[in-house]
Amino acid sequence: IGHPEIFPLLLTAKTQEIFNCRPDEDVTEENRFKCIKKVDIIKDLKKRAKTSDFYPLKKVILEYPGEELLVVFDPNLQYGQNFYIVASEEAKENFLKSLAAVEEREETEEENIEETLEVHKPWISLGSEKEVEEESLKERDTKIKYKMSRARRKFGAPITFTDKNASDDKDSYAECTAYEDDTFSIKMLERDVGVQMVPKLRETSTQTKWTYPKNASTQYCPRQLSNEAKAESLSSERLKEFLTAVQIRMEIALQQNEIMNVFFDDWKALAEDQEEGKPDVYLKEYQSFTDEQYLKNRTISCVRWHPTIYGIIALSVGEQPSDEEQVNLSNKSLLHQSVILLWSFFDPLCLQLVLKAPEDIYCFQFSPSNPNMIAGGCVDGQVVLWDISKHETKLQITVPVAEETIDSSEGEPIAAAVRVTEVINSRADEAPLVRHCAASSLPYSHSKPATDVHWLPCNSEDKQKGGTSEHRDENNLRLVTCSPDCSILFWDIPSVEHRENFLSQKIKEERRSHMSPDVSDTDEDLNLSWKPLIKINLRERDNSTEYGPTRINLKELQYRYKRSGKAKSLSAVRTPIKESPYTEMSTYSSKNLEVLENISTDFFAGNEDGEVVYSNWKMKTDTNSAKPVSQKHSQKYTLHTEMINTLQQSPFFKDVFLSIGGQKFAIWKEGVTNGPILQSSCSAGRYTAGQWSLTRPGVFFIGRDNGNIDIWDLLKKTHEPSHFQNISKSIITFISPSSASAEQHFLAVSDNLGVLHILEICQALCHPLSNEHANVLDYFKREIKYLK
Repeated sequence: IGHPEIFPLLLTAKTQEIFNCRPDEDVTEENRFKCIKKVDIIKDLKKRAKTSDFYPLKKVILEYPGEELLVVFDPNLQYGQNFYIVASEEAKENFLKSLAAVEEREETEEENIEETLEVHKPWISLGSEKEVEEESLKERDTKIKYKMSRARRKFGAPITFTDKNASDDKDSYAECTAYEDDTFSIKMLERDVGVQMVPKLRETSTQTKWTYPKNASTQYCPRQLSNEAKAESLSSERLKEFLTAVQIRMEIALQQNEIMNVFFDDWKALAEDQEEGKPDVYLKEYQSFTDEQYLKNRTISCVRWHPTIYGIIALSVGEQPSDEEQVNLSNKSLLHQSVILLWSFFDPLCLQLVLKAPEDIYCFQFSPSNPNMIAGGCVDGQVVLWDISKHETKLQITVPVAEETIDSSEGEPIAAAVRVTEVINSRADEAPLVRHCAASSLPYSHSKPATDVHWLPCNSEDKQKGGTSEHRDENNLRLVTCSPDCSILFWDIPSVEHRENFLSQKIKEERRSHMSPDVSDTDEDLNLSWKPLIKINLRERDNSTEYGPTRINLKELQYRYKRSGKAKSLSAVRTPIKESPYTEMSTYSSKNLEVLENISTDFFAGNEDGEVVYSNWKMKTDTNSAKPVSQKHSQKYTLHTEMINTLQQSPFFKDVFLSIGGQKFAIWKEGVTNGPILQSSCSAGRYTAGQWSLTRPGVFFIGRDNGNIDIWDLLKKTHEPSHFQNISKSIITFISPSSASAEQHFLAVSDNLGVLHILEICQALCHPLSNEHANVLDYFKREIKYLK
């Protein structure tokens, strides 16, 4: 401010009290200065250190040459604080002299004012009186005077009130209604409100266990034998016999302690997997697939690998259960396309094929004997077939050329060294759209979503006769599907002619009516029908109990279907059946079915209520009515709390099955009726998917609703997963493993956000341990023994 020797200082109430410089008491506006000894200030700095108010000016105070510092009270905050220090002796003297001069001047002025006499000057008009007269208020109207009087005699007289209608006398009633006057309406712009935050109080009570008092005693002197008793015990024959009996064993024990470590852990030494050899990541991200057009706000319901072409993976697109309010209406036609998408590892940005479906696909499977045939189950219960044989070359082009070696044990080609080559044929930007070549008739399909589909193996007799695939398709039961409508359906494969007619008729109908490809047409309108051959109803006759299967697992079934010599007309096929064509188990023509010998008709099924049913679907003849009836379901187990989402047979043990549903999983063995041989405890979250390992008998993978993958190794732990790894932020919807080669194994994991993760499995989870198959089998036998 122009005074470098003045330093503003903030003194708190405590400091003011210590140095006697309190405002309005020790210092005032008239007497504002206070001299404080430098020694006292230094003591305060040493005592309170940084908390002292003089600490910011510590250097100035220590360098001050004088013994007393001048502290001046600044009530008007001229220098920014309530006090300031004068840091030089010269400024201090000048300041004191100026104060003394000011005081003398004030005293002189007061004396002069007292001596000066007041002199009154005459008033001179300058015209202001006219303005005052114009602004003054003057009364112009004559005032009205009212006089109210009353007779003296009426003072204090009684008064009687009576009822009277106000409308009878207009002058005696005047209504003054209330109204809002804008002149006096004041808008509140600011208001002071006090708010006090207090913690919530909650009363709780607890009861501790009361322990009643007990009498206790303590022995503090040892009980010792007397010298006579010690001599008698040492000289007794019983002691001599005991020492003679244990002498040899004692010598052997002492020798063993010298030559071996008794604290050595033999079980740890026998362990094959060393702790230092554990990998940090068991599932490594290899690739991920998603598509903005088909998978935005959609989920992935099923994932399958191509059986023969390396790197080709297919997935079905479904509707998210909670997306009804989130779907934009303008993009509804685009988001609701029902398709199966085929991707390739070597071209992850482009789709290879898009298989159109009449409705969303819940599950699908490649045919193991003819991978160009794909069967799928729709959410409306229809069963759909696709034939991608025309696009097989396109799928093979995307796969790099590989040098192949032949395994002598299996005779199958194994990729030894892969070298990528350039693709000569240019691909189109958009993937080809493949329509389904056959679809089941709605009246004879499932009434609820087809939740599981399986291909049945081909007849071995056809292979020996060298029949073509088309011939085998026409003569065999090839498909089995299930649904929560309590039905299991067995299907044959339509002939090539039937499939071509179906496809051509559908294309003609779409062109004729300008129908959108997304809109499906009924088979009856096309004069084509595909119906199941056998239907099994999972219902109990006695108590009408229904079992709605969501997953099934059957043994190998081989049925030969013999068509009659004369082909049926299309009109005959199109004729609907008025009554239900099925009872407990029914066929369209039981004479045309020839049952092959030595087959198993037992099956496992998991339903919506979390029950696992083991039953036999073979018909038996009733002794009373001589009619074929279905057998009663042999076993039913209520273990899972929610719908069964996985029921899979072990690839190493044909009679061992894995079931997953809700918060539990269980392992079952066919023929064991006491329950599962292994069941997990209730987990914190839900299990949503699962699969056995293809290379290790004791390993399987389970997906959870928190996006984790649990890896279970039965040879390490059976009460908790051996490892777990987070894959996604959403629910895991499906898991599908694949063995690309002896050294490379993949795990396809899909989530509810429409993303497919391809994970590479580490070597520790791929290569089986020595005698792992026998050890896992021994473990199952021990668990079965415990159940019995």
